[in-house]
Amino acid sequence: MPSPLLIADVPWLLYRSFFGLPKSITDSEGRPVNALLGTVNAILSLLDSKLPRAVVACLGDEAATYRVELYPAYHAHRDPMPAELAAQWEKAPELLASLGWTVAESPGLEADDTMFSFALAEQESGGEALLLSGDRDMYGAVSDRIAVIDLRKGSEQMEIGPAEVRERYGVEPEQVPDFIALRGDPSDGLPGAPGIGAKTAAELLRAHGTLEGVMAAAKAPDTTMRPRTAAALNENEDLLGVFKRIATLQRVEVQPPADRTTDFANGARVAGELGMRRLAERLGALAESPSTA
Repeated sequence: MPSPLLIADVPWLLYRSFFGLPKSITDSEGRPVNALLGTVNAILSLLDSKLPRAVVACLGDEAATYRVELYPAYHAHRDPMPAELAAQWEKAPELLASLGWTVAESPGLEADDTMFSFALAEQESGGEALLLSGDRDMYGAVSDRIAVIDLRKGSEQMEIGPAEVRERYGVEPEQVPDFIALRGDPSDGLPGAPGIGAKTAAELLRAHGTLEGVMAAAKAPDTTMRPRTAAALNENEDLLGVFKRIATLQRVEVQPPADRTTDFANGARVAGELGMRRLAERLGALAESPSTA
């Protein structure tokens, strides 16, 4: 089996760590560094078990410009980024790059889109990719060569492949944007079709393939669809099309990085400069360990 390319969703990791770890984790000047520490540690936790050939750390806008233009309520319900997180967000690129990880961002798009682009490029070059993200939009990128890593409590990890997407959503990975359009996605502020939940959305897509196929069936004079369901679809056709466009990951031009091992020594140096003493000590120990040399 080839070594996979590990592609990390840095915004998700930063938010997850900021709200999941104590703010008492501070640098030498008493400023919180919990988000930075948790992000780096999450990626480090996968190095031994997944043995990636390289790491790509993806950043991006909190809401892609085109998605907000399509639907102004997209992400509008989310609270502004806390100042203590914003300060760590600004330092993340320097720290992640110091470890020899490729830091990538696509202007006007979200980290998901850049991750998707690297995963496809890796797949097309004959490689495999692992997507470290808790955003289920990423299930739309899953294939026989691309999996999502689900981080659970403690050190438990789970790979989400095509079979797991089918088990969780009841649809194929390529149908995920259609599924999100129909069912909605509260985390992104997308309401979906009124009265259509996950079970009905999956049933409709298994029967008709795509959102467009579902809409055609809803309009058919001899439709077997429940009247209430058909009415909800027909009354919201344009909006559902917008939701699908929003849920569809965008591809940009990227080049898969060359094989590269993690530079623990340089990461330790930069962590020390950022006042992150414990992380610097951990990275320094890894740099001196025979198993990581």
